[in-house]
Amino acid sequence: MIELRHLKTLSALKDAGSLVEAAERIHLTQSALSHQIKDLEDRLDCSLFIRKTKPICFTSAGQRILTLADDVLPMIRNAERDIARLAGGEAGRLNICIECHSCFDWLMPTIDHFRQNWPEVEMDLTTGFSFQPLPALARGDIDLVVTADPEERTGIAYIPLFTYESVLAMSKQHQLVARKAIQPLDLEHQTLITYPVEQHRLDVFKHFLDPAGVEPDEVRTSELTVMIMQLVASGRGVSALPNWAIHQYIEQEYIASRPLGEKGVWCTLYAAIREDQKDSDFMVDFLNTAKEITFRNLSGIKSA
Repeated sequence: MIELRHLKTLSALKDAGSLVEAAERIHLTQSALSHQIKDLEDRLDCSLFIRKTKPICFTSAGQRILTLADDVLPMIRNAERDIARLAGGEAGRLNICIECHSCFDWLMPTIDHFRQNWPEVEMDLTTGFSFQPLPALARGDIDLVVTADPEERTGIAYIPLFTYESVLAMSKQHQLVARKAIQPLDLEHQTLITYPVEQHRLDVFKHFLDPAGVEPDEVRTSELTVMIMQLVASGRGVSALPNWAIHQYIEQEYIASRPLGEKGVWCTLYAAIREDQKDSDFMVDFLNTAKEITFRNLSGIKSA
């Protein structure tokens, strides 16, 4: 009665917390996902989760199937990796470059997990803050670039990893805490703290301030998220950062945050790879592993 697709569906529902997000993750419509779950419930003659609960509350039967999914799905993924290696796809090189200062939080666990499954693949990690990584990718000097700034280039494919919201971080005593949402003019007389990246590549400028023609009074930089948080918490300025990068500081009530604009500023992080590596077994598995790790560990992100 229970099929592999059911295990994947219930696992996605648990991780996503909603039917809409779960449907996006496994590339189904919400209607198709609901129909699949209803079909399984009819087969089992019991409910798997309690409707209209947030987060989703699974029944005892639902929890039992989730336990089964936790056991079976990793075994299947490991078997697929083994078969790929046996088919001759075990050797290769994966030199990764990141253009995202806050990406280490999820990228390092991804790399550690990947190394265990593909020990024969040679790996290296560098940052793209001192050179242009996309031309280096096209030349073959590196093999994957994590970027939020896709540029159309011949032979380069952009694989969306996840979508995130850029929010404004501020001290809990800041005057802007009283706002439900931040408007561009609210930052006109503020000190904006950013990573040391060109302004045109920063989400807050590219998608929020520049379209409104607004420039903050002062821009100061720091390479480390923890240092930016200390400056923000002490009232030295405000900072626009990915929601997942500052989630722990908000949870600890170290800082406050507000959305940028009424609808928020949403951006997508991509893995840029060469077209000729799109079907490489270890590359496909790395991208799948990255998505799995991020959705398991990061808060506030969505399927791209």
